[in-house]
Amino acid sequence: MACSFEHELSLRASGVFPVAGIDEAGRGPLAGPVVCAAVILPLTISLTGLDDSKKLTPRRREALYAELTGNPEIRWAVVSIASEEIDRLNILRATHVGMRRAWEKLDPRPAHVLIDGLPVSDFPCAQTALVGGDGISLSIAAASVIAKVERDRAMLEYDRLYPEYGFAKHKGYPTAAHFAKLREHGPCPIHRRSFSPVAQAELW
Repeated sequence: MACSFEHELSLRASGVFPVAGIDEAGRGPLAGPVVCAAVILPLTISLTGLDDSKKLTPRRREALYAELTGNPEIRWAVVSIASEEIDRLNILRATHVGMRRAWEKLDPRPAHVLIDGLPVSDFPCAQTALVGGDGISLSIAAASVIAKVERDRAMLEYDRLYPEYGFAKHKGYPTAAHFAKLREHGPCPIHRRSFSPVAQAELW
């Protein structure tokens, strides 16, 4: 199924608007924030190549990010949840908090949201959860691009602060190289200590 405005147009035809797409980047890493984005796209807009951010090259993501964030007709918001809050809440709750905060930052507030993945509990407006939504809905795809670029940029900054961990290469994901650095140096301040591999690394 191609990425399209099918769900957004169906809701609009029912009188439901505005509709935002919501997605996150960074649920799986052992370090760094989880970043959530919410985007309201004009349903007449054309963004060449917009798709699930995981299918795009870094250069294409950056180009689309510039188009999305530089267009005054597009409403977007992004929220970063730091590792300390992830450890306090757990990663699922932290992600849901980030998604709600991103919705709250949008002006106008969406009447309905399309969320990548499973439903979010206690969301403040109506929602449609779409598994694989970043490859189905253009609004979710836009949110996935913004969240991914914002998080990657944050991890590049952390790489400058903690160069011994190689965050620029693996972005905090549990790669073999990252595990090797954890064993060598132990966790740094941005590691998620509630994640088992990090907790175990503190004991090595």
